[in-house]
Amino acid sequence: MSHDGIGRRPGRSAVMRSVVFLTAGVLAVPALAGCSDPDPAGKPLAGQDIAPAGRSQVADGGTLRWAVDAVPETLNTFQSDADATTTRIAQATLPSMFRLDASGRPERNPAYLESAKIVETEPKQVVLYKLNQQAVWSDGREIGAADFSAQWRALSGRDSAYWTARNAGYDRIEKIERGGNDLEVRVTFGRPYADWRSLFSPLYPKEVMGTPDSFNDGARRKLKVSAGPFIVKKIDRRNGEIRLTRNPRWWEERAKLDEVVLRAVPRGERAAQLAAGRLDLAEVDTGAARRIALAAPPRPVPASASGTPLSSASPLMGPELKSLTPKQRRDKVTFQGFEVRKSLEPAYTQLALNGGDGPFADERVRRAVARALDREELAKLVLSPLGLPAEPVGSHLALSGQSAYADNSGAIGEQDTEEAQALLTDAGWVRGGPIKEKKKGEEAAGSEADKGKKGEKASKGEKASKGEKGEGAKPKKKDSEEDGDDGTYIVGEDNGESERAGGKADDKPGGKADDKPGSKKDGEEGHKGEHLAQEGKQYGSKQLQQGGAPGAYAPQGTPAPAGAAARPRAKHGEALTLRFVVPSGEGSQTLRTVADRIGLMLERVGIRTVITKVPDESYFKDHIASGQYDLALYSWPASAYPATDARPIYAKPVPAADGSLNVEQNYTRVGTDQVDQLFDQALSTLDESESRGLIRKADSRIWAAAGSIPLYQRPQLTAARTNVANAGAFGFGTPVYEDMGFLKKSTAPSATVAPN
Repeated sequence: MSHDGIGRRPGRSAVMRSVVFLTAGVLAVPALAGCSDPDPAGKPLAGQDIAPAGRSQVADGGTLRWAVDAVPETLNTFQSDADATTTRIAQATLPSMFRLDASGRPERNPAYLESAKIVETEPKQVVLYKLNQQAVWSDGREIGAADFSAQWRALSGRDSAYWTARNAGYDRIEKIERGGNDLEVRVTFGRPYADWRSLFSPLYPKEVMGTPDSFNDGARRKLKVSAGPFIVKKIDRRNGEIRLTRNPRWWEERAKLDEVVLRAVPRGERAAQLAAGRLDLAEVDTGAARRIALAAPPRPVPASASGTPLSSASPLMGPELKSLTPKQRRDKVTFQGFEVRKSLEPAYTQLALNGGDGPFADERVRRAVARALDREELAKLVLSPLGLPAEPVGSHLALSGQSAYADNSGAIGEQDTEEAQALLTDAGWVRGGPIKEKKKGEEAAGSEADKGKKGEKASKGEKASKGEKGEGAKPKKKDSEEDGDDGTYIVGEDNGESERAGGKADDKPGGKADDKPGSKKDGEEGHKGEHLAQEGKQYGSKQLQQGGAPGAYAPQGTPAPAGAAARPRAKHGEALTLRFVVPSGEGSQTLRTVADRIGLMLERVGIRTVITKVPDESYFKDHIASGQYDLALYSWPASAYPATDARPIYAKPVPAADGSLNVEQNYTRVGTDQVDQLFDQALSTLDESESRGLIRKADSRIWAAAGSIPLYQRPQLTAARTNVANAGAFGFGTPVYEDMGFLKKSTAPSATVAPN
C-alpha cells in the first residue's frame, strides 16, 4: 500500500460515536445518487500513457533497462518482506488467472485460462477453472490441479510451518480437485467468497508451494520453475540487478525483448542515470519530470473521464517559458530522446485522523476537520501543475472507473466553515476560551499517543504505500532552536512561510526541487502486520441539545470576548492544538506542502496545527503505526477486491489475547461493528451487483465516521526513451510484458491514445 502506519490503544471507549451522525438521513444522499446513476463507477480520470504500438511496429530483440527501488529480499509475493519489485517479477514470470484492465477491473488472462466461473452455489460455492491446454511450466510440465492444491494448502493458514503474510480467500476453500480432465480444476468453498477471482494470481508451481521448507526458502533467491513470457536468469545483488530473459517454452506470442534488466536505482539518482544512458524507463519525481520534459515536444496524453485529452507535457515545465535559463538549456540537451509519460497511480493520498484518544476520540471533532477541508483545492495544488485531472477522491474503497466506485463523500458533507465551527462548539471547543498556562514539558491537547502511548499491536504481513513528493515551508526556528532545527513549526506563526504554502492553487508543489535530479520514492514500507478499527460510546440527542460534551465553553447567548475569533479554540483550559506529523525526506515535499495548506484551512475554524517533520525511515513505524500523531498524510493502493483487501484497513480494533488492542492496518483506530458487518456481507454475497452495493454502503459509513479523508489520486510520472513502446505510466492496467519493446527505426513514436 504509500507513506503510512499502525499501532494500539488503551481502550475502546476513547472513540465517541454519535447516533445523530449515523442515521439513515445522513446516508440518503449518496444512496439516492447511486440509484439515479446507472453506473456511479464512472471512468478512470486518466488513461494509460504507454506509447501503444502494434507488435508489427516493435522491433525484435533488445534489452529494456528499467529502474526499481531495490533488489527484492524474496521472489515469493506471499511472504511478508515481498515488495513492489517482487510483484513486477511475478507479473513477467508467473501465471495469473486474472489481471487488471485499464479501468482497474479484473479480466480473465487468456494465456492461462480459457474460462472460470461459478458452476454451483448450493450446497457449496464451486468454481470451475478451464486452463489453456498449451500452458506449461518452464520445465515442460502442464499447469494443473496439483499446483492449485499446493498453493491452497500453503496459504490456507492451517499449517503454521508456512511463513505466510496473508491467506485471505484461501482460508475459505474446502477442497480442490481435478475436474473432468487434466485441464479442469474444481475449487469448492466452505464459505461463499465473492472475491474468488483474486485467488491464484500469481500461481506458483507445486515445487515452491508443496512443503514448508520450499515455501519458506525455495523462492526467496531464485525461481527454478516459472511460466511467463520471461524467466529469471540472474539476480546480481552486488550490482543491484535482476536479469529476465525470454522463456523458450512460452506458448503465446514471443516476447519482443530479449531481456528486461530491472536495475535498483534510488529515486534521487534516476535523472542522472537516464542522462548517462544507463536506463530506458524509470518512474521519477516531479522535479526530475520537469527537467526531462524540457527535451520532449508537447504531445497528446491520455483522455480524461470526459474523453477530452488532458493537457500536454508543457505543464511539467511550469508556465509558458519564452526563454530558458542556462541550466534549463543544458537539461534540454541532456535529456534529448526522453519524454515523460504521465497518468494517475492506482492509489490515493488521505488525511488520517488518529481517533484512538485525544480530541479526535470525539467524532464531532473529526467531522469538523472534514468539513473544514477544501479537498478540491488540495487536489488542484498537487495535480494541476502536472496537467493531470484534479478531482478529489470520493471513496475510501475504490477509485473512479473501478466497479465498486461511487462518490460517497456526501455522507460527510461538502466544505462548510460554519458547520465545522458549529461542530467544534458543540463538542465543547470554544473560540477564545481560557487556556491554562503550561508548565515546562507539558503538551497541548493532542493524542495521548504523542506522549508515549503503549499497548497496541499489529499483525504481520501488509505493506503501506510511500509518501509523496513536494515542497513544504521551512519551519521558523524558536528561540530555543538557535543552534538547530527540530523540524517543528506552528502553522500561522511562521511570519509568511505558511502564507507561501497557502498561495494560489496552481503554485508548483515542487518549488526549487525542479533543479534537482530526483528524490526518493513516494512512500515507504509499512510496519509488518496490519488490520482493524473501533467504535466507542454514543451521544444521545438530549445531550446534544444541551450543548454536547461538558467543556469550557460559554452558555448559549454569551458573547465571545474581544479578539476571540483570532484565538484558537479551547476546552477545560486546553488549546485545541494538533500534532501533524510529516516525513522530512527530499522526496516528500508535496506531502509537506499539502500539510501546510491543510493547517491553514484548520486555522480558519480555530484549530492550531503543530507540524513536525520526522525522518522518512521512522515516519511509518515510529509514528503512524504506533499512534504517535494526531494528523498524518499517507496513501493506500486501490484494489479490485475491496471486500478482501480494504476490510483490514477499516475493521474495528479488538482486544488481543495479551490484553492489548489489535489494530492491524487500521492506523486511525476508528471503526464500527456496522462497517465490519457490511464487509462480511459483501465478501459472502455472490451476486456481484449486490456485493458492490454493500461495499458502497460500507464506504458511506466510513465517510460518516471521519477517521480518514481521501484527498487525491497520486500522480504517476514515468521517464521513457521516446522509442520505448507499450510501457510507461500504466495506471490501473497490468503490464503486458511480451508486447514491450523498441520501435522499429522506420516507425515514428506515436501519440498516446486513451483506451475506449
